[in-house]
Amino acid sequence: MQIDLTTRREIGVFDSGVGGFTVLRELRTLLPHARLRYLADTAYAPYGSRTPEEIRARSFAITEHLIAQGARLIVIACNTATAHAIDALRQQWPAVPFVGTEPGIKPAVAASANGRIGLLATPATARSARLHALIERHAAGHEVTVQGCAGVVDHIEAGDLGSPELQALVARHCAPLLEAGVDTALLGCTHFPLIEPLWREALGPAVTLLRIETAVARRAADLWPPLPTDAARLAVETSGDAHALKAWMAEVLGWTDVEVQAWRPESANGLQGQTV
Repeated sequence: MQIDLTTRREIGVFDSGVGGFTVLRELRTLLPHARLRYLADTAYAPYGSRTPEEIRARSFAITEHLIAQGARLIVIACNTATAHAIDALRQQWPAVPFVGTEPGIKPAVAASANGRIGLLATPATARSARLHALIERHAAGHEVTVQGCAGVVDHIEAGDLGSPELQALVARHCAPLLEAGVDTALLGCTHFPLIEPLWREALGPAVTLLRIETAVARRAADLWPPLPTDAARLAVETSGDAHALKAWMAEVLGWTDVEVQAWRPESANGLQGQTV
């Protein structure tokens, strides 16, 4: 779909929490002049433990807000929200291009030598019909072990990127993949690359580990050609604690000069609270 360059203003990006920052980081590199708006729905994170109905409701509220703020392209930087909401969002807003985030089943098939692939995802993504349709469509003749990784996102949202408890949890989730003899594993959640060293340690050097955030950002960049008149800007909003998110961004990403605005969909204009 072509974007109307006379009315375009921002690229909207959202995730259940901090995982989508992996995609946002790539977007800032690929589109240094773009106006970007990121919304972290941290009050409802993780989506992986939510019902499909809850995930769709949150995705609709966020999308409505991003469009109202000027988004003319929306990146769903969340595998779980993509799996449960993107079709409904496209139907509701047919004029808006949506870029979803899905596990790269096709690249994994191409990378695997023994035909055994592992997918590490949130529980909701692991259960989604969309994921299993992707596997059926692109992984015929391959054995795919899908592991729902309960609890991992909670640690990452809390800023725990390497505690012994998280290391043990990651090892437990990787065990079924090792038992299945996979030689290729997919990180099927945008949060997971933030603890990539833990996955690599648990899986060992014989397993190829694939990420997805760069491909998602490149797809968005393809739909958003730069213009000389663009003025770079990054707006960050959260449904949770703005101070906590600002501190997380500074510690994990090194972004110390980005303000964070609290967002409450029940308020009159969607914004409420102090900018930090």
